[in-house]
Amino acid sequence: MKTAPRAAGLSLPRALPRTFWPYLLVAPAVAGALYLLVYPLVRNVVISLQRYGMGELIRGEAKFVGFENYTRILGDEGFWTVVWRTLWWTTLNVVLIMGLATLVALMIQRLGKVMRIVVMSGLVLAWASPVIATTTIFQWLFASRFGVVNWLLVQLGFDSYQNYTWFANGPATFAILVVLIVWQSVPFAAITLHSALITVPGELYESARLDGASGLRMFRSITLPILRPVFGLVLSLEIIWTFTCFAQIWALSKGGPDGSTTTLPVYAYQVAQSLHRYDLAGAASTITVLILVAMLVAYARQMFKEEAEL
Repeated sequence: MKTAPRAAGLSLPRALPRTFWPYLLVAPAVAGALYLLVYPLVRNVVISLQRYGMGELIRGEAKFVGFENYTRILGDEGFWTVVWRTLWWTTLNVVLIMGLATLVALMIQRLGKVMRIVVMSGLVLAWASPVIATTTIFQWLFASRFGVVNWLLVQLGFDSYQNYTWFANGPATFAILVVLIVWQSVPFAAITLHSALITVPGELYESARLDGASGLRMFRSITLPILRPVFGLVLSLEIIWTFTCFAQIWALSKGGPDGSTTTLPVYAYQVAQSLHRYDLAGAASTITVLILVAMLVAYARQMFKEEAEL
């Protein structure tokens, strides 16, 4: 007696259990992520424990020196100045980004359909603009002789800004970089928060209005608790992106003038490029990662604690 032919199509090999296939399918993506993310981090840690300069880079021989590089970095007063500047830089930017993004997201909720599309399109275009292109535009805006900002200030009667050199002044350069980072970061945060606001049931606001709640009260009692997970996610991402910001600072000021805009990523790059001490740069980079992880862990613990108290 002949058996009926099997149905056409693909079948799973009998040697592999069905529950194993999902892991097999995602294995290439996981392997790629490990190679692109974990391997550089591990390699950086290894270099930070070695004496690794230009000679070792060429010869390929490096001697392990333990925590000597970390001791030298942590004993440098200039390094701690950079650390505090980086923390201040991150705090200022993140507060401005989250505050403005929340206001923009709430504003979008109250716009009509046409204006909502216009504003959202503008946010997407600002968000999609290349980092270096946007940085170059800011350089043009604040140029000393032909910059639009100086021209506008002179037209408003501030003659002292005639040919004013913004990038020769430390606080001015720092402020321009803050404006640049906020400009580039607000669109993502605002669009994400707006997407979360759409999920809030309108009936909750109607009930609150009938009870006489003000707009601020509704935001604190309804909007913020519901958006807390999304808000926490966006805040964490902005902390990471701002703390590790490098391209904008290097393209605009290279950490100057007089180191007034040097943050930890810029400091590590300067040590590697100017001193050719890749071991010290690796130690500085590892410390940067540890500080960032400590900040995120502290914030996550605080957020989970508040969630448990609700």
